[in-house]
Amino acid sequence: MRPFLCSTFAILASVLLQPVHSAPPPNVLMIAIDDQNDWLGSLGGHPQVKTPHLDALAARGTNFTTAHCQAPLCNPSRTSLLTGLRPGTTGVYGLQPGFRQVESLKHHITLPQAFMRAGYYTYSCGKIYHDGSIKPKDRTGEFTEFGPAPAIPKPEQPIANLPIVGRHPAMDWGVFPERDEDQADWKIADAAIEKLKTVPRDRPWLIATGFRLPHVPCFASKAWFDLYPTADVKLPLVKADDRDDLPRFAGYLHWKLPEPRLKTLQDLEEWRPLVRAYLASISFMDSQVGRVLEALQASGQLDNTIIVVWGDHGWHLGEKGITGKNTLWERSTRVPFIWAGPGITRGQRCSRPAELLDTFPTLLDLAGLPARPDLEGHSLVPQLKDARAPREFPAITTHNQNNHTIRTEQWRYIRYADGSEELYDETTDPNEWTNLAHDPGRAAVKQELARWLPKNNAHAAPGSASRVLTYDNGKPVWEDEAIEPDDDFPLDVLIK
Repeated sequence: MRPFLCSTFAILASVLLQPVHSAPPPNVLMIAIDDQNDWLGSLGGHPQVKTPHLDALAARGTNFTTAHCQAPLCNPSRTSLLTGLRPGTTGVYGLQPGFRQVESLKHHITLPQAFMRAGYYTYSCGKIYHDGSIKPKDRTGEFTEFGPAPAIPKPEQPIANLPIVGRHPAMDWGVFPERDEDQADWKIADAAIEKLKTVPRDRPWLIATGFRLPHVPCFASKAWFDLYPTADVKLPLVKADDRDDLPRFAGYLHWKLPEPRLKTLQDLEEWRPLVRAYLASISFMDSQVGRVLEALQASGQLDNTIIVVWGDHGWHLGEKGITGKNTLWERSTRVPFIWAGPGITRGQRCSRPAELLDTFPTLLDLAGLPARPDLEGHSLVPQLKDARAPREFPAITTHNQNNHTIRTEQWRYIRYADGSEELYDETTDPNEWTNLAHDPGRAAVKQELARWLPKNNAHAAPGSASRVLTYDNGKPVWEDEAIEPDDDFPLDVLIK
């Protein structure tokens, strides 16, 4: 063989034997928003809301427009997302207990722990797990590091005109504080920004940042209220007899709550101020998301970072005659769900049903980590690549034992623990004003949707409390108080 051929083969062999350098593992920036319904510009939930930073993120990633939470309450929703299990599996339905107090979950490997085991540095600031669900003494091993999680500051005296017996201190809204820098979300953004500057560069990282607004109390400085002049604020569409075609059991899910009913807000002329404050709080929160995203870009790590934004559940502002969450209707279950980064197609709007439960398996998939057979969600990677990709799974929300709603692109089907039902055609009735459950012509639709009802319906975990409804032996009990057949749906009791 000629010498030059030998040298050529030797070069080729050396090249072929060189190790293949794959792309570095992606970082993850997870942004959670508390009590954020679909009032974002990119979701069209309110015609006046101003959310330029979240809208810009949605435009450069994939925006799921039919995304829903697993539970319309903070603790069970966040527990579900971070464990990858449905509420009917965890038994966590109320604000208590924390999930590590549940025997079956004591050693469950959560989303941040899965990334820690894969060599990631993980950091949490603000509200990621529900407040108090993991005690400070028990935090070791949950994240590599916990940052600050300040509470929303409150004025010395309430602002909103709500003279209600037993008024909860969170039921307030208005202009406060004077400076944005004094807000909890500013300080939470500061913590995330500082971590982006100092995060270890020798390994990938996951930073989870949880903003508190627009959760009540809905406070923001005057500049954010000025975006929404009082006289111009558009109120949600409501129907006076909206509850007339509902089964009685629907009211059991929000029987007695600190959030005021719509009638109270109307009587006290506080409906418009609350809507305005909710909008102002959203816009301020959006500005803090913008600060964090700007810091990510300045860090030089934007191109290798998966960004996922989610709201833990929605919030009523008068629809169905109530404020707050704790329902299985659209306003309470629909949430922001925005993905951007490597492996994610830009500029997509995906109308396929998605669940917050899908977050865990999707992040594992995008990061190239092994799939977990115990997770109950499904990877969204096919839709992140092509929003038109088929998806057979609906979105399922649960509130207390054996109360579920099945949401597809067209339908919402609700079945309560006593077997009563609701059915809405979301394409023709997006306000969910007409319950079609008793229409004989919809029997096949109900049957098809009912096959998705969860098979696991665990009893409430020991220690369950706060907004817990049980239905044992045909008897509804709300927070340890029996509801009698002739009890009227309670309205707020005003101080005269």
